[in-house]
Order: sequence, then C-alpha cells, then structure tokens
Amino acid sequence: MKSVFSQRQLLHTPSKELSDGEMRPAVELPARAEYVRDRILEVGLGEIVEPSTFGRAPLERVHTTDYLDFMDGFHAMHEAAGRSGEAFPFCWPTKGLRCDVTPRHIDGLLGRYSFDAGTPIGPMSWEAAKISADTALTAARMIAEGAPVAFALCRPPGHHAMTDRFGGYCFLNNAAIAAQYLRDQGAERVTILDVDYHHGNGTQQIFYERGDVQFLSLHADPAEEYPYFLGYADEIGEGEGEGANYNWPMPLGTDWAGWGASLDEACKRAASFGTDTLVVSLGLDPFERDPISKFKLKSDDFTRIGARIRKLGLPTLFVMEGGYAIDALGVNCVNVLTGFEGA
Repeated sequence: MKSVFSQRQLLHTPSKELSDGEMRPAVELPARAEYVRDRILEVGLGEIVEPSTFGRAPLERVHTTDYLDFMDGFHAMHEAAGRSGEAFPFCWPTKGLRCDVTPRHIDGLLGRYSFDAGTPIGPMSWEAAKISADTALTAARMIAEGAPVAFALCRPPGHHAMTDRFGGYCFLNNAAIAAQYLRDQGAERVTILDVDYHHGNGTQQIFYERGDVQFLSLHADPAEEYPYFLGYADEIGEGEGEGANYNWPMPLGTDWAGWGASLDEACKRAASFGTDTLVVSLGLDPFERDPISKFKLKSDDFTRIGARIRKLGLPTLFVMEGGYAIDALGVNCVNVLTGFEGA
C-alpha cells in the first residue's frame, strides 16, 4: 500500500483552541501526522510518496470561489490589519442577522466563512491545508489509475469543512475533494464512509442533494457531541440525494459491540448503492483513550475496521481525519490499514 505525505503539512502549528467554553492547548498538532508516518515506516507498510501539485481547479469543484479567495488572502489581510499570530472568529450571521452580505472587515469575514470559534488560523494554515488536499488528490489519482488501495496522510483534517466555511480544525474537505476528483475521472458511484468520532457535517452538506456520491457516517450522537446541529438519523438527503445519506449517531460510551454493528450496516448500505469506489474518512478518535472523545474502541478494534471494509471488495482510498491520542495514533491508524491488507 502506498501512502502520500508531505512535511509541509506540518506548517500549520496551532497553539490554542477554544474548547468546552475555555481556551485550551490545541490538540490538532503536527505530531499527529509524524506518529502515523513513523508507524508506517516501522511496520514496512509500503512506500511514502510526496504529493503532486494539483492547483486550485479541483478545490473549486467542491468549495466556492469566494471562500477560496478569502482563505488565500487571509494572511495578507491579517497582517494589513496590524495583527499577528493566530486568529479566531467570534461573530457569525446567525438567525436574525443578514446572511446575504459579505463584510469587508477581517472579523466580519472570519465570521462569514466559519461556523465555530475552535479553529485557529495561523500564518501557514492555508499552505498546509492546500498541501493536505493535494495529498488526498495524489492518493485519489492512484486509485483512478488502478491501485486497489491508497492512504492519504492528510493533516490538517477535512471532513468538517463545508463548501464555504471552515471549522472543526478543517479548512478544505479532503475526502470530498478526492471523491469529486474520482467522479471526474470516471467513477460512477462513490461512497464516502466516515468513521470519525464526530459527524462529518461538511461532507454531508457538500453532497446532500446529490445521488452520485453516497455519504455514510458513524459518530457520536450530536445531541450530546460536536457538531451538535447536524448528524441525526432522519437526515437522508434531499432531491436527487434522497436516500444517499445515512447517519448512525451512537450514545457516548459505545464500544465495539455497538460500533461494529453500525459499521456492518453501513457497509451493507455501500454495497446496495452499487458503489464502484470507496473513500474512507479515517478518524481514529473513537479510541478509548482519545482526549476529546467518549467512545470505547480498543487498538485491536481498528484492525477489525480495516478487515470489514476490505470485505466490500472495492478500490479504497483512506483519508486521515481526526484522532488525538497521539501516542497511540500511529498504531491505531496502521492497524486499520494492515487489517485491510491482511483480510
């Protein structure tokens, strides 16, 4: 199995985040990717290659032009405003405010193009996000060219990023960009299987009205967990997308017995969709010792995840998402990949 990774993804170095109502040390750290890379090398999983540069066109297939313009120009605007370091949004166009105007002030723009206050943007965040998207695209190209499996070691993650908003540590939706690329390269029916602890609200929003890309998400009940306002079981898609969106919200404390049963249901949905290519949003945060999650999966359970996905018999692209128990992240991630290869 080939993996794709660039050291330049480590340029995004948040120091703090707003979490649980207070400023805390950031958890989406560069070391996350380094631990996974080191584990890949340790077990001899396969070659790690540098991503190619794809430019902006594949990003525009998923994200709006104005959002990309904002992200591309943010650092210059930040400096022009006499500011330095990390920036956080703090004011949003919520119900009762106008959503049809785009402010000129940097704080208004931050609110317009975000949906939470927990995702700091630093001087190199956009550069790292672009390379993370290129990582997903390079691995997707491997699949399009006939590889049975590939791993995109993406960081920062992507599944919370919407068409025109960042949040949840995510700036570009790597899995969605890869899925759209695969469609553009000839895949007729793509399934995105999201196994992150948190619902992939961005991915759902992007494809909610489309019937060619199925979205399946296993996650903590949003009534109790971030992102709170999306990810419920009654969200099944709209228009052409009706019946192509399924959520499995699970109670806090869920272990393999309940989680594995949901995975089995999701895999059956993927098979019945007539999927010809699978993209896995690979969150490792259902782990029992993850600091911001409340599921109870053990390291051996991640091997089972890979083995179950392999039974689908589909070309499969794994795209790394969350997972913050850094000391176990490499083991758990590679367990999924070796579980897939060994099944």
